[in-house]
Amino acid sequence: MNAIGINEGDRLITVKLTTGHDEVVLISNSGLSIRFNEENVRSMGRTAAGVRGIRLGGKDRLVAAAIVAKDSTLLVAGENGIGKRTNFDEYRTQSRGGKGIITMKTTAKTGGVCGALAVKENDEIMLITFGGQMVRTGVEHIRMTGRNAQGVKLINLHGDDRLLAIAPVISEDDEGETAE
Repeated sequence: MNAIGINEGDRLITVKLTTGHDEVVLISNSGLSIRFNEENVRSMGRTAAGVRGIRLGGKDRLVAAAIVAKDSTLLVAGENGIGKRTNFDEYRTQSRGGKGIITMKTTAKTGGVCGALAVKENDEIMLITFGGQMVRTGVEHIRMTGRNAQGVKLINLHGDDRLLAIAPVISEDDEGETAE
């Protein structure tokens, strides 16, 4: 059974549970993002391919999606271990399908964006590298910055290792709540 139609060369990167009235932020590898209300995405059959959320240029690709939540910030991480948190208020709501606005200034220092998460101050995340290194850190240790900033070092990388992904740490308490 197919849940969604996927065009050749595309892949599903995430699935999020929403209320039908949430705001969604899509983040690209080049550091651009777009925030739009999910009500602007019409309902479709399960085999439909969907509608364009963000217009990607050249070799750019979508790397993350986040749901805007009260008391949350957007954590963005680059392949070279640089990351930052930005208040969702800095992302204006736009029409879906646009090019987006800068969410992280990507340079040779930061590398491309490899992941993004909606996080709260007391959350913890895992940083995972291509070389297999995993580091657990508290979100409160990651500095808040503006949208157009590069960020701070999240993880020390050795040699040509790069950051592969960031993931939330799910506590046993949280697992019990989501299972109910």
